Amino acid sequence: MAQKNAQKSASQPARAPQTQQPITLELVALLTPTPVQADKLSAAFGLDPVDFDSVCEATDEQFTLSAKALHPTVNETALKIHLQRIVGAFVGSAHGAATFYSNKVTVARELTMKLANEDRDEDRDGVSGFDSRAARAREFAAQSGLTAFALYAAASGAVHAFKELTGEEWKPYVAPTAPSRSVSAQATAAQMDALG
Repeated sequence: MAQKNAQKSASQPARAPQTQQPITLELVALLTPTPVQADKLSAAFGLDPVDFDSVCEATDEQFTLSAKALHPTVNETALKIHLQRIVGAFVGSAHGAATFYSNKVTVARELTMKLANEDRDEDRDGVSGFDSRAARAREFAAQSGLTAFALYAAASGAVHAFKELTGEEWKPYVAPTAPSRSVSAQATAAQMDALG
């Protein structure tokens, strides 16, 4: 059995590394509601509006205070690396929320379209006194949109603070691609696998 597995792995070509699109603030902006859309979501669903500028400024201040507190102990290069990672987390979180929002809009549209279908046999409205599934899906999508908009504001503040603190534009970290293994390295791996 072990011999079959070793032969299988030795005969299979090395997989090409998966290239993943870096998550940038620009990519997040494409998926997030615009300020006009966010205002419409707040008004149409009776939800609290997001104060984009306040969230952005508060995040910027938070980064600046944190950097000042670390400055005496952490050198400039280490601080830059630290801030790079933290900003990456903010942008990644905003991207996750924006993607989630996008998915929830799709679900809300599908459920609403089903309601518009005249030939369906299901009940059109929810139980008396309750919203239909489509209405709940639309409201959940709206809440998700405002969450995505708020997290985009926080990510924008983090990116701005990074530039102010380091003097450089923030760019997402992209891991260097590992070189593909040579034939001799693959043969060595197969031989070591065979040896157990």
